[in-house]
Amino acid sequence: MEVKINSVHFNADEKLVDFVNKKVNKLDTFFDGIIKAEVILKVAKPETANNKLAELKLSIPATDYLFAKKQADTFEEAVDLAIDAIRKQMDKYKEKLKSK
Repeated sequence: MEVKINSVHFNADEKLVDFVNKKVNKLDTFFDGIIKAEVILKVAKPETANNKLAELKLSIPATDYLFAKKQADTFEEAVDLAIDAIRKQMDKYKEKLKSK
């Protein structure tokens, strides 16, 4: 799976990039057909709490994509929340495939 990470309005350090790669690559164990993953990390409003935004878009066969957007105090927490949301979508998608 190809993983593309974009950071908007800041430079992501290597530790954050490694964390995101590790989390996103784990999704392959839950669903085999992931073609590409795009992660966008943004700082929403620098002076407020919960200002770190993570958007996760997965390209999978037979549909366009799965998408989750979460906001939290840290990028790690936002990525974790987005991964959880994507996993729920994957479960629903797999159930839908089984019922066909």
